[in-house]
Amino acid sequence: MLIHRDAVEIVIQTPAKLNLFFEVLGKRSDGYHEIETLMCPITWYDTLCFRDSSSEELELECQWGLAASGGSGFAEVPRDGKNLVLRAAELVRRRTGTTQGARIRLIKRIPSAAGLGGGSSDAAAALVAGNLGWKLGLSMPELASLAAELGSDVPFFLNRGAAVCRGRGEQVEAMPGLGLMNFVVVRPPEGLATAAVYGVCRPATSPRPLEPLLDALRQGNVRQVGGLLFNRLQEAAEQLSPWIIRLGRLLADEDCLGHGMSGSGTAYFGLFRSACQARLVARRLQARGVGCVVAVRSSV
Repeated sequence: MLIHRDAVEIVIQTPAKLNLFFEVLGKRSDGYHEIETLMCPITWYDTLCFRDSSSEELELECQWGLAASGGSGFAEVPRDGKNLVLRAAELVRRRTGTTQGARIRLIKRIPSAAGLGGGSSDAAAALVAGNLGWKLGLSMPELASLAAELGSDVPFFLNRGAAVCRGRGEQVEAMPGLGLMNFVVVRPPEGLATAAVYGVCRPATSPRPLEPLLDALRQGNVRQVGGLLFNRLQEAAEQLSPWIIRLGRLLADEDCLGHGMSGSGTAYFGLFRSACQARLVARRLQARGVGCVVAVRSSV
């Protein structure tokens, strides 16, 4: 996340993420799945603006920002207790005992039900904004503990750059220096519920190793990286939405280095040789009306 603070408010740019690798290792006793994933933040951002208030109220204003062509996946943003931003702010207040209020404005650009982590990223930003705006002095481990209570992906977004996440996703190991990558990301006109995808997925009997992909990234071998992209959830998602196979074929026809689904879908991405190539492909796919299409790069 990118944080700007002035005398009036805290403004945080909250990134989306892509899963370059996603393995499902088994079902846990708590109902979650044990996973191993490599997540990479990308240059597609929501914006969270935070102002502390003299009242004890938490006010949340949500709006959709300028979206890419297609506009799919931009449903009404909840403004009640279902909203992760409000839940994060309330959790900070409850755990620290503060009664301070805030006015929060959330500008959404990252589509929902896409596997891009927009809601989790916004929640992480709310934790950071509350800690700074209310001058609470919580440490990063303390914020990470709160983040894990909110959702499996939320702890990842407290860090900058790529990371390997294990457990149910809350165990985060930073992976700096993996290099710049250029992507085209498509969120088709329909989404998928994470629970539905996991319900169809069968954990690996012989888990795929992550290390070959990490080695290729460390060596800067982007072509090899493209051939090592993997998501165990993709086969399950293909059974639930025809868009997954369709987008895979479309991106394969665009001479990408590799392609795959992010998270539990339905967002699908291709890895390209350059930013110029990614922009050209994004324009072609926008013209085909396949949903919301953006050209992005990995973020550090």
